[in-house]
Amino acid sequence: MDRTVIAAQNVSRMCLVCGQDNPASLKARFYELEDGELLGVFAPLKEHQSYPGRLHGGISSAVLDETIGRAISIAQPQVWGVTVELNVRFRKPVPLGAELRAIGRITSDSSRLFEGTGEIVLADGSIAAEASGRYMKMPIERIAEGDFEREWFADERDVPDSVDI
Repeated sequence: MDRTVIAAQNVSRMCLVCGQDNPASLKARFYELEDGELLGVFAPLKEHQSYPGRLHGGISSAVLDETIGRAISIAQPQVWGVTVELNVRFRKPVPLGAELRAIGRITSDSSRLFEGTGEIVLADGSIAAEASGRYMKMPIERIAEGDFEREWFADERDVPDSVDI
């Protein structure tokens, strides 16, 4: 299904999921979609495996956590969240060596907490893993140390007009 991309989200230097300068990073990209969902696109490396040819479940969990946690910024760009709870259900093995997609959305939002759900979607459209999470809203000054402005920057790669999910 083709979906319109509204914007690309920022990336960071050293994040495990989106870090551009981290050699072990998935170098994920995040796209805000027209329907308010967030799409994460990533390509796992052999360094991310558990069993040969399979993505480690902890890495799958990190991708889902990042995708759901970032989805709040579509509607509230200045809101940051810290994971309070993440529940993951693994349905199918996630292969290495292929571009993968994660979708996240916000399902509940209050003054202190937000909740969301997400899935890792395989190339055939099937769901490999799904998660639900709860996040506490916090100012970035209480979350990150150092010069966050230097660590968080626009993704300079080309942004597609639409994506197929």
